[in-house]
Amino acid sequence: MARNVVYRATLILILMFSVPTLDAVGYGPHPMQSAPATPQLQSLLAEGSEALRHGDDKAAEKAFRQALILEPQSTEILNDLAISLVKQGNLTDAVPFYRRALVLKPGDGTTMRNLAIAYFKQQKFRQALPLLQALNRRQHEDFQVLDLTGLSFFGLDRYVEAAKYLESASHAKPTDLPTLFMLGQAYLRAGNYKAVTDVFGRIMAIDPNSAEAHVMMGTAYDKLFQQSKALDEYEAAEQADTNFPGVHSGLGQVYWKQGKLDLAETEFREELKRFPADAVSNCLLGQIVFGRNELDEARSLFLAALAANSRYKEALFGLGKAEIKLGNPAKALGPLRKAIQLDPNYFQAHYQLGTALARLGRGDEAKKEREICTSIQAKQRAEYAKKLLPQ
Repeated sequence: MARNVVYRATLILILMFSVPTLDAVGYGPHPMQSAPATPQLQSLLAEGSEALRHGDDKAAEKAFRQALILEPQSTEILNDLAISLVKQGNLTDAVPFYRRALVLKPGDGTTMRNLAIAYFKQQKFRQALPLLQALNRRQHEDFQVLDLTGLSFFGLDRYVEAAKYLESASHAKPTDLPTLFMLGQAYLRAGNYKAVTDVFGRIMAIDPNSAEAHVMMGTAYDKLFQQSKALDEYEAAEQADTNFPGVHSGLGQVYWKQGKLDLAETEFREELKRFPADAVSNCLLGQIVFGRNELDEARSLFLAALAANSRYKEALFGLGKAEIKLGNPAKALGPLRKAIQLDPNYFQAHYQLGTALARLGRGDEAKKEREICTSIQAKQRAEYAKKLLPQ
């Protein structure tokens, strides 16, 4: 569960930076919707289009704003003005111009695509999806629209639907590696490990030395508790690119599960040299040094993990334990309660919360937490025993 939360944060970053920059429409003639263009308007449109072509987006914005004053009903000017803002990173300012263009010309495909892209870049996936799905109904094999639809579903943690659209995008453009990588991650999150293997084979046919594909397969094998195969894949990823994100963290996790804590520590520290904000490496290394009673470093590592992902329940639990052992039971209450809020059945957190409350002299509250811990454990044991009984 914790790894899914961590992957969610990491993969959104991959999602946002692995796709190409997406700016729609060219900058050709602007058919006016009312009177013929005046020489002044034609000059401003030519100036704006030329500025966009040469990357002078601020100048383009200025020209298109002046043009819009002269021709306020032009969806083309509204689109190009919005594009000049998007290219400057002013996504929030661009959206109203796209929406205004859609009011003037409902259902316009160019505007819908541009607005969907603007929402996508803002990670407003719920707003992007209706536009993208409408475009998909019109254009069944448009790679960009299929890809963005799949990535939007991915951003909403709807991995089965994401895989469906990313698979279609991959069929439209079979050699596009970023789409294949995200398709593999969608299948991985959905627990479809057979499909992950298929995507892995397709990636290997295009790029036999793909570190990312080996990390993906290593994760899949890890989920299947096939540690030796996971280790092989992470080692292959290391040979392909020792600096790829997740290579050393993946190796560390395999060694950690095997009880080889010295090797795990080495790998986690290697990952953190390259990617200091890696939440998993910080948290698991924190657990290792906590076990050696190196409490100050453990606390720092748990805090680093939480800076990357504030909902990482194991890091919250670790921080709470570290604060208790450091003699700060009051500081342990917040992280332990948040861990319980994230997972009410986290009996270990209930137990540690009881310990912190007892040290603060709050005996009745401490007793209640210990009783909750005992109750959860009894229920879990009963459920486990029931599963072992023959049906």
